[in-house]
Amino acid sequence: MNATAKLDEYIPVVGQAIIDDLKLLAERLAQKHVLHVNSTAVGGGVAEILSRMVPLLGEMGINTKWEVIKGGDQFYQVTKKFHNVLHGRPDEVTPADFEIFMETSRKNIAEMNTDYDIVFIHDPQPIALIQKKGQNKWIWRCHIDVSKPHPIVWAFLKEFIVRYDASVFSAPSFSQQLPIRQALISPSIDPLSEKNRELSPEDVDRVLAKYQISRDKPIITQISRFDRLKDPVGVIEAFLMVRKYIDCQLILAGGTATDDPEGLQVLAEVKEKAADNPDIHILLLPQNDFEVNALQRGSDVIMQKSLKEGFGLTVSEALWKVKPVVAGNVGGIPLQIKHKYSGMLCNSVEGAAFALKQILNSPAFAKRLGENGREHIRNNFLLTRHLRDYMLLFLSLDYAEDLVYL
Repeated sequence: MNATAKLDEYIPVVGQAIIDDLKLLAERLAQKHVLHVNSTAVGGGVAEILSRMVPLLGEMGINTKWEVIKGGDQFYQVTKKFHNVLHGRPDEVTPADFEIFMETSRKNIAEMNTDYDIVFIHDPQPIALIQKKGQNKWIWRCHIDVSKPHPIVWAFLKEFIVRYDASVFSAPSFSQQLPIRQALISPSIDPLSEKNRELSPEDVDRVLAKYQISRDKPIITQISRFDRLKDPVGVIEAFLMVRKYIDCQLILAGGTATDDPEGLQVLAEVKEKAADNPDIHILLLPQNDFEVNALQRGSDVIMQKSLKEGFGLTVSEALWKVKPVVAGNVGGIPLQIKHKYSGMLCNSVEGAAFALKQILNSPAFAKRLGENGREHIRNNFLLTRHLRDYMLLFLSLDYAEDLVYL
């Protein structure tokens, strides 16, 4: 990953006024010490956002640290199960699962220093750290859609959530009724990161050549973890439908997060479905943001055919690169895509195939979708907006006692 950009480097992207506003907010928080805690240093949107955000907060004078909890294979198998059932996927959760979760939590509670003015906990994995709460302020940030969660797992988590000073969700529809404050803050992408910065045509061509991907026919690409909720098998099915009418090729590229034990199993399922089709390129790209960027820029259509989705930052990444996107009509994706204006939403394999054919058969339509999408991302889903929202939340914590929650 390239070095984190300095705050003033964002001026050409978002304008001087927005950067000035961030600096003014930061002055009000200059004495605060903030700790972010999540479950993985690499892989997934949370780690990616924190890796860009924490240095910028520090540059603005807010003393900010990022810690990662420790856990073994059993713990991450349990938290992956929690993740799946919170999204509505059926699975059996046992008393032993809760005990494994708490055993690891107790170790992290004993080892982690949480003596900060604000402790910002991301997702369910480190949620039990709230047991260390003192006179400081604690925020729980839920990056997933818990609109229809597994009732037993949600009841278990809620016992911890209600002890926080505030919670953060990505969209109104994701949340549950809680007796604590709730803020609605969408995730973001960093336009100056290695994954999103501008690349030369030569850079793009070099990466495609490395993976022996020709540009003699349209390229459809999905970049995401090999996760059943991202539906990579469904992507292949949609591609095969389109392939009957349009000579094209498919790239499925991604890696696995360190806290996701199912990744290799899903990758095997994807390879089986691809069945050595020479027009299906399955690429493992562990944390190679430059190559991800080049693959997105070299593609004609980007897909994100998620079945469930907390937000789906790959959609914002693709739209920022002026690419037409076909994506599942789930989670936070409809916040990023207005159907037929800044992308195409789908509800099935057949719907995805239909949208792909529309885009591939109409270059002018594809171009318009991409252009509209980029402006939507510029206005709503860049890192500078995310920084502003978090700083406003930090400031509001000092006035929480003046508010009443029903």
